[in-house]
Amino acid sequence: MDVGDLFKDAVGRVTEQVPGLVEGLDEDDLAWRPEPGANSIAWLLWHLTRVADEYSAVYAEVPPRWTGGGWYERFALPFGPEAHGYGFTAEQVGQVRASAENLAGYYADVEPVLVRFLAALTPEDLDRVVDKEWDPPVTLGVRMVSIVDDMVQHMAQAAYLRGMLDRR
Repeated sequence: MDVGDLFKDAVGRVTEQVPGLVEGLDEDDLAWRPEPGANSIAWLLWHLTRVADEYSAVYAEVPPRWTGGGWYERFALPFGPEAHGYGFTAEQVGQVRASAENLAGYYADVEPVLVRFLAALTPEDLDRVVDKEWDPPVTLGVRMVSIVDDMVQHMAQAAYLRGMLDRR
């Protein structure tokens, strides 16, 4: 298995879960939080997709689907187009309301861009420094592992919340 196939397989595990996770849920269900400071399914899926979108767009040198694909307008969230969820307050998390159709559709639009980029990676690409602001500087390999890790963690959290919703 080459490096591109490895990353594609990891992302594919998230991709397989998105449609079923949101199936049958309305905006209130997707925005539900077990307590005011917790994340919602809507925020978790939106955030994991925004992060995957932004990074894959930057490294693949294509426009992000959030703005280039019209998702920013469709979601109509009360934040600027640069927002991705990092550093959000509990109040901002609560403002992320979206339909299952938009959450699944946005992810489905981003996933091919990310997968095409990941499929083209070589071992040499992984050693390229992409962020000199950190000590040590961040390589593309480290950044890609961070993105996949973020996606998997947030998908697991969203699945846990879905289980809680189903048992309410």
